[in-house]
Amino acid sequence: MRTIVITGGTDGLGAGLARHYLAQGDAVVAIGRSEDKGASLARLGAHFIGADLSLVAENRRVIDLLASRFGAIDALIMCARYFRSRRHETPEGFEACFALEYLSRFQLSHGLLDRLEAAPAPVVLNVSGPGAPKPEIRWDDPGFHRGYSGMEAQFHAGRANDLLGLSFAAEHPDARTRYVLVNPGSIASSFAGEFDPATAALVERMKRTATPVDRIVPHLAALVDAPPADPVSAFAINRRIDHRTSAADDHAATRLHRLTTELLRH
Repeated sequence: MRTIVITGGTDGLGAGLARHYLAQGDAVVAIGRSEDKGASLARLGAHFIGADLSLVAENRRVIDLLASRFGAIDALIMCARYFRSRRHETPEGFEACFALEYLSRFQLSHGLLDRLEAAPAPVVLNVSGPGAPKPEIRWDDPGFHRGYSGMEAQFHAGRANDLLGLSFAAEHPDARTRYVLVNPGSIASSFAGEFDPATAALVERMKRTATPVDRIVPHLAALVDAPPADPVSAFAINRRIDHRTSAADDHAATRLHRLTTELLRH
């Protein structure tokens, strides 16, 4: 029996993956904010951890909690996302999208490495957006104090996650943990968020053509169950794509790792 940890695990794609692995007889830890949805998964046999992962302190609490409860983690699957049309700053002073969709993934990836390395074939599945065009990192304004756009903030976090895969492999060259970035495409998740009217209308149109979660889950589960041997890889659903966008990505990944480490010190 494996131990599978899933962030954003109480809703949408995360909940679909949780149900899949529970049906396989694995131990599933679902992390999310909804106590009601967490209780529903707990009735199916999941371990539920309630947490707001947009907070650095909450990620640290979750890492400590997982380390104390589990000897090994076979897979860390990171799905948490939340869209905001208007800029929101967390109580810790971080822009909320960057905090939830990138800083949390950074903390959990590195913070749980020792638990992952204790498993026989560990994997991190970072559900983000490799392969999609994205802006470069806002080196002088990662918190979007200027010119905030909900869509751009999402793409910016996605670009940071592309680089996170590279920097994770570079920082841990001897690790056995495989780091897989995956773009699941447009899926009929809950589309959790706070939308202005124009974005809400766009979301409603997307829902009509989005792929059902149950059709995407097997593709992602296959990447968890049999990841490539390479330290880092990227996929658009089940099609492998280049995890680099240019020759400058490795330098940018190193620079972002330094910047993130500095941000998390404060």
